Amino acid sequence: MMLTALGLMSGTSLDGVDVALIETDGKRVQAFGPSGYRPYNPAERNLLRQALSEAVNLAQRDARPGILGQAERVVTRAHAEAVAAFVAQNRMRPEDIDIVGFHGQTVLHRPERRLTVQIGDAPALAKAIHIPVMYDFRAADVEAGGQGAPFVPVYHRALAQALEREGPIVVVNIGGVSNITYIDGNDTLIACDTGPGNALLDDFMYRIMNQAFDAEGKFAALGKADEDWIARALELPFFASPPPKSLDRNDFAALKLGDVLPADGAATLTAFTAAAIARVIPLLPRRPRSWIVCGGGARNLTMLRMLRERVGTATVEAAEALGWASDAIEAQAFGFLAARGLKGLPLSYPATTGVPMPMTGGVIARP
Repeated sequence: MMLTALGLMSGTSLDGVDVALIETDGKRVQAFGPSGYRPYNPAERNLLRQALSEAVNLAQRDARPGILGQAERVVTRAHAEAVAAFVAQNRMRPEDIDIVGFHGQTVLHRPERRLTVQIGDAPALAKAIHIPVMYDFRAADVEAGGQGAPFVPVYHRALAQALEREGPIVVVNIGGVSNITYIDGNDTLIACDTGPGNALLDDFMYRIMNQAFDAEGKFAALGKADEDWIARALELPFFASPPPKSLDRNDFAALKLGDVLPADGAATLTAFTAAAIARVIPLLPRRPRSWIVCGGGARNLTMLRMLRERVGTATVEAAEALGWASDAIEAQAFGFLAARGLKGLPLSYPATTGVPMPMTGGVIARP
């Protein structure tokens, strides 16, 4: 049975709430609906930053001391407003939507302590929007010994299978960190972080050029990459470790370029991201035939070119070129996960999060 599922996502950038509608049975996507966005205002963003600082000391996942209780109310209200605006703008009624997937806002993720905390009051949200809400997707995985992330690979698989092309297919998400989902038919699903995404390059551009990022990779295109530096950086133990494995945004911040021309520095860091992604190939069961790139890095044409140069005869294409809504993928994924959770299907696997067995998850709050 197909469900109309609305996914909500508020990510680590603290910019706002993404909303996306899909028609799905939890195994495939029959149709993509509209998407929406509700930005956080500066005061809300400030409060969430304070909540992140205070959450460091949490020992219990349901505790909301101090500012965390206030932040949870703000997150809940913002999501309720996002859904109300989306429903109104698309001339829908609450009863047109079967389930809402509510990720909440992660304020602490310590899988080594079997602890992950996402704030947001799902029962209050369900009452406000008059739609059943599925939430708490990561907890069961973490309690069972998994990393609790990444959770989007099952959705990447549904998107890739709809292409009806021969595998293996790898979906690459290049955000602050780069991560991959390796898909080969129904049975093989592997996911891991591969290394730096845009973080090192963005930090370099801000420090050297006072720019937030290298738009379309135009600055890196003017420089020459230092292949010796890249080869040395790839000798770090992380790159030889098999999946699943994960990183923090700042895990490679200690790597220094030395005295280089600005364009050469940008070229080197761009090439390092591409090389780190390609470095995962020997760790996969078979050599991928297709690479599909989403996230901010998909807009960096130099990064795409450098990745093409390092993956042999495989194709490399941006997700948007396939009709995928790159900016809405994570919100869509939580609608998809909600549908899977309703049907008791697995959300995570040993080769995606390191959990001992395939795990379902999620809790339902009804209006």
